[in-house]
Amino acid sequence: MTSSARRLAEIRGGVPPRRHNARTVAALTGNPGCTRRAVLDSAGVDKPKLAERIGFPARFGQSRFAITRGNAFEAQVKADGGAELLRLVAERLGVPVPAEASWTDLGGADDLPDRHERSRAALTDPGEGAALFDHPLLGLDVAGQRVHLEPDLVAARLAGRFHVVEVKSFPVVDGQADPAKVSAAAVQSAVYVLALRELLAAEGHGPELVSHEVVLVCPRDFGNRPVASLLDVRKQLLALRRQLDRMARIEALLADVPAEFTADLDADPGTLVAALSRVEARYAPECLAACELAYFCRHEARGHTSALGRPVREALGGIVEVAEVLALAAGERAPDPEQGEAAALLRAAARLRADALTGGPA
Repeated sequence: MTSSARRLAEIRGGVPPRRHNARTVAALTGNPGCTRRAVLDSAGVDKPKLAERIGFPARFGQSRFAITRGNAFEAQVKADGGAELLRLVAERLGVPVPAEASWTDLGGADDLPDRHERSRAALTDPGEGAALFDHPLLGLDVAGQRVHLEPDLVAARLAGRFHVVEVKSFPVVDGQADPAKVSAAAVQSAVYVLALRELLAAEGHGPELVSHEVVLVCPRDFGNRPVASLLDVRKQLLALRRQLDRMARIEALLADVPAEFTADLDADPGTLVAALSRVEARYAPECLAACELAYFCRHEARGHTSALGRPVREALGGIVEVAEVLALAAGERAPDPEQGEAAALLRAAARLRADALTGGPA
């Protein structure tokens, strides 16, 4: 065990690590400047339980009913060796529906090296026929760590190319789905596309072998009849690759983490709050939909410009306190040299607000 792995295990405490998935990778790369999340995710900390332990439970996630419904829909779509799924994917891609296709389930045992090798062997087999691969185990480098991704997805090989297939339980009503859920599915699918491309690249294949078009399968209207749509994830792939390249390695992050930092769930809540407060976070309102610790970080950021969102924070040129922003806008204090431009904009905004409230300039 490396020194970094040993340190991460100490931070987590005496429990097995939670594994990364596409959602955690997407959320982490969506906010690469958040050291707190990067360290906790690298350590495999159970963030939902940690949030509950410190009194700020997460308020998002699927209900048990939604999870049950989603599992039932996925099982229905994949029934009979994926025959219906194969038809949906082929028709959406505009290729003839194959008379037959192989189905390989790569899930099962929890022996990660064995599963990864089985996935590599199956996905790099030079077969020419149509094939469906369920639950392949993929890998991706995140902050200098190799993480295993265990997606509930199907990789479909049709017409000589792979397409990632995402089965989701949110409905498509009158041809439209919830934009936020579609956007989240696109980002998560991009994680799988990138991981699959890297697996094939190690065998000498070019990225074009894995299509940037993801097939999204959802229930139509309010029934369980599936419908397939195409998602172009090129933009998400570019952003994901860029953010992964920008992320600091975990060794560098740990160098700035206090030696006594802990996220051990057996620790006293006050101790955990004090420990978390000593590791830099980068809160933004978008975190509320992506990170289990967002409500704690929002509480911590109260009175700071970060709580107003990244565009506001960046427009204010690094002014941290809301009280300082108001004082500069009112002309109650002189700006520092580096705050001159932001202060001028704040004073102009204050004049515009006053004019709007009074009906126009005096």
